Amino acid sequence: MTEPLEKRLEKAMAELQAAQEAVARTERELRQASFAVLSSDRAVRATVGPQGELTGIEFLENKYRDMSPQELAASVLEAASAARVKMNRHVMKAMAPFTEPSSNVPELKGFELDWERIFGPEVLEKDDEDTARAGRDTPGWRDALGEDGED
Repeated sequence: MTEPLEKRLEKAMAELQAAQEAVARTERELRQASFAVLSSDRAVRATVGPQGELTGIEFLENKYRDMSPQELAASVLEAASAARVKMNRHVMKAMAPFTEPSSNVPELKGFELDWERIFGPEVLEKDDEDTARAGRDTPGWRDALGEDGED
């Protein structure tokens, strides 16, 4: 027996309202997010903001003094790029629930996003850090607050 149209419409409206509230919460959280990443030589820490914009550069332990300009530039670019990819992945994970179909209202299909087109192909590559973190009890929000224990 199929559900009456009024009941289905009521469910759809409730689901839509819940989705709108969830999107608003997610947007607020994303506006506050930032990620900091160390370069592989541990000479530079780059921080990016919610739109992947560079918001900070730190030169650590005076290592820059012994680096050529090219080495220092490479370290800055490496750290900034890695932080941007980290932020992009965070956005993808935060938005993932909105791309899935509704379990309660089959007519609400979710939406498709081409993450590669939006952020570039590196965002879809395997993330060794996330894989390594999966076994730890450290919540993901700690990185967004800069509390990832890298200091």
